[in-house]
Amino acid sequence: MDANLKKDLQKTACRIRMGVIEGTFNAKSGHPGGSLSIAEDLAYLYWKEMRVDPENPQWEDRDRLVLSKGHCAPALYAALAEKGYFPASEIKKLRHTGALLQGHPDMKHIPGVDMTTGSLGQGISAACGMALAAQISGKDYRTYTILGDGEIEEGQVWEAAMFAAHYKLDNLCAIVDNNGLQIDGPVAEVMSPYPIPEKFAAFGWHVITVDAHDFDQLEAAFAEARTVKGKPTAIIQKSVKGKGVSFMENQVGWHGTAPNAEQYETAMAELKAQLDALDAQ
Repeated sequence: MDANLKKDLQKTACRIRMGVIEGTFNAKSGHPGGSLSIAEDLAYLYWKEMRVDPENPQWEDRDRLVLSKGHCAPALYAALAEKGYFPASEIKKLRHTGALLQGHPDMKHIPGVDMTTGSLGQGISAACGMALAAQISGKDYRTYTILGDGEIEEGQVWEAAMFAAHYKLDNLCAIVDNNGLQIDGPVAEVMSPYPIPEKFAAFGWHVITVDAHDFDQLEAAFAEARTVKGKPTAIIQKSVKGKGVSFMENQVGWHGTAPNAEQYETAMAELKAQLDALDAQ
């Protein structure tokens, strides 16, 4: 990847993480851990991969993104605000009564949200429908969906996986965020979904494995996915829950806990230091 592009994407991912912390702190609730682990995905998708237009959120030929792990909405909102779908000031009103940004994505009210999600397992099914609709109507838009590794314990995910392979939805790309932790503890202990790549392959998917925080690997993976014909693609990414904030990394307690004032200041200072370091390069 071009060095300047990589630095721009790294800075964007950092700003998305700052938005996650800003939103959950002001809401006094939310899910920072799994939001922080998908910052690189959102930076890459919205600034490099997907064909979108913030000035026309309902553009019929846009690429779609379904955040199947809808509780990680703070990251999606931070990305959409950064992209210009709505003012960044809305982030501070996250989860407030009457505010634009609800606790989970709402396609009816929030510009740029392609599917209302939150009930785990359902988002990938909606993404399958979008991909099939494009196939039937002869449209060339692509559909992306981001799932949690705890989420794939849901049976509906595997019904959707079977559906996508049956209909040869090669315009569908699922990203499984394997950060290893869910609300109750390590996924391997709660209800192990492992081995994840082999499961998707058995269901007829093309499978790619990556480091979630490496933009070179993400670039190669999404480029490869575009070349696949006759089957959907699953990108299984190893990530760090709470990535970017030292005291949140790999800590299950930050799945659904908002930072207090002191933690907010510490987290924002760390992220600001990362941003400054990138600017200095």
